[in-house]
Amino acid sequence: MSKPTLFIDGEAGTTGLEIREKLAPIAGLEIRSIDPALRKDPAARRDMMASVDLVVLCLPDAAAKESVALAAELGARAPRILDASTAYRVDPDWVYGFAEMAPGQAQAIAQARRVSNPGCYPTGAIALLRPLVEAGLIPADFPVTVNAVSGYSGGGRQMIEAYEAGEAPAFELYGLTLEHKHVPEIALHGKLVRRPIFVPSVGNFRQGMLVSLPLHLDALPGRPKAADLEAALADHYGEGGLVRVVPTQGESRLEPQALNGTDILELRVFANEPMRHALLVARLDNLGKGASGAAVQNITLMLGLD
Repeated sequence: MSKPTLFIDGEAGTTGLEIREKLAPIAGLEIRSIDPALRKDPAARRDMMASVDLVVLCLPDAAAKESVALAAELGARAPRILDASTAYRVDPDWVYGFAEMAPGQAQAIAQARRVSNPGCYPTGAIALLRPLVEAGLIPADFPVTVNAVSGYSGGGRQMIEAYEAGEAPAFELYGLTLEHKHVPEIALHGKLVRRPIFVPSVGNFRQGMLVSLPLHLDALPGRPKAADLEAALADHYGEGGLVRVVPTQGESRLEPQALNGTDILELRVFANEPMRHALLVARLDNLGKGASGAAVQNITLMLGLD
């Protein structure tokens, strides 16, 4: 039986390099590369696509759409596609690649022709929101605010170069027009019908991420306790998977880099019950479960690999 074959379109970028490195230990997979001199040649890329089982797109949105159009020209010979850009994350014709998001999601990814890899910020936000909305603890029209901080590796080439050259600030908020491209993705897959406020920020560290969701418990239907929120999350994700609900055990600080180099996503519910306040926090490596780690998880599902 021949090995499944894969082509990473955009393998020289941050996510492409990370995916290739993570795939290296996986037996039973052949990764094919295009001649660097031909990486922008449409005919050469189309020929490469026709020769593989799966294409992983690690490209800007516009370039990803061009690649999808190239693949479509192949008709019945078109490969399956995993897209790491934001181009198709709210497209109903694409399966969203967050395997733990809902029952049956991993099976849907395994069977799909086209899968959109989630964003790093949305992975944390959706992991917190969706189970609680589906459980009726957070109404779908609740006015949700999501705050998040990431290492600079999630900000693209220019941001990475600025931080590594010592030309960037220690910390900054961004997306202050409140039109960040991740908002539709968080709303759709978080099962929200009211647009959330999303406030991202970046710190002077390479990777790691915290995504937080503050809640007034008395503003929620049924006035739940924080323990009810934690129990609903734990019931949704179970034990032993990549997404883990972690008891807070008196923690008063949380730093973003503890999961770097892993594909684990931790969820916590902090509470001040006398004040009826709760803070839900997701911690992950923005280059792990937030990007390349999620991509590799989806690749293994789509190709039936261990």
